[in-house]
Amino acid sequence: MTEEIKYKCEACDRTFANADGLASHNSAKHSELVPKEKNPIPVKKIKNWAIGIIVIVIIAGLIFWGISSVKTLPPTDMQGHIEVSPESHILKEQMPLTIQKHMLEHADGSGPPGVVINYNCEDYICEEDLIKNLEGFAEKYPANVYVAPFKNMDAKIALTKLGKIEILENYDEERIRNFIIGF
Repeated sequence: MTEEIKYKCEACDRTFANADGLASHNSAKHSELVPKEKNPIPVKKIKNWAIGIIVIVIIAGLIFWGISSVKTLPPTDMQGHIEVSPESHILKEQMPLTIQKHMLEHADGSGPPGVVINYNCEDYICEEDLIKNLEGFAEKYPANVYVAPFKNMDAKIALTKLGKIEILENYDEERIRNFIIGF
């Protein structure tokens, strides 16, 4: 004769024929006694969130890099110009871009196409007489040359005329003259 193993509930002295019956009873009647299973760390969820955050950071970084790497240079087209002339051919303040575009079309509102010489001595180290030398071109060619500072420009000197730009790192009288007269 084989002896049956009886499973007994410690809390209420009830007996059960098998372990599954005792486990069901304990979870239904004495849930406080049943050891709770710890939820495993949701590795898949954490991994998905981490990948999502990394992708967002990469996209934001690319957008920032794309915006910050765009060069700021004077215009070479007329799109969006206004029919206003600057007060002088030699300016001590930056010429508005809409007016620069108009000067590229025709100097003083009715003359030949203009040439604008912009310089940036705030972000670049300029020679002592650079501005005076650049202003001399406006005096030599008063019909169509304008000289003005250009804040935050990504060049020390920029020569512009309709459809063309030339960037100079240093004052070069011959290159400036050739640009003005069209060589």
